[in-house]
Amino acid sequence: MTDPMITVQTTVDAPLEIVWEAYTSPEDIKRWNSASEDWHTPRATVDLRKGGAFSSRMEAKDGSIGFDFAGTYTRIEPHKLIEYDFGDRHAKVQFAQDQDGICVAVTFEAEAEHSLDQQRNGWQAILDNFKRHVESR
Repeated sequence: MTDPMITVQTTVDAPLEIVWEAYTSPEDIKRWNSASEDWHTPRATVDLRKGGAFSSRMEAKDGSIGFDFAGTYTRIEPHKLIEYDFGDRHAKVQFAQDQDGICVAVTFEAEAEHSLDQQRNGWQAILDNFKRHVESR
């Protein structure tokens, strides 16, 4: 049985080029990649090509816990699509123009350790931070 898929999305009021750059730039990732105020991403690396690796070090600001969110890009269509594997799971990020801006939709395979709601809420919170970051530039 395959794990269920979860999709989170937001619409960003900014040009596609800026949305793409903010999603793929290590410096930007360090600014938006957290689900809550007490977490941060002190390090991020991106090799944005098929077979390229990425890693974001996510840590509690008090240093009590942290982990590397890392994987390998499996498909890149500039300004449209990013697919990647992380561990034994897969995710895709789609970028599409709509009437209100750029819709960014992230679909990922759920894991068994946390509830689907916890996973959906955490990934949505990160995507909401992304939207705030880009729109405040």
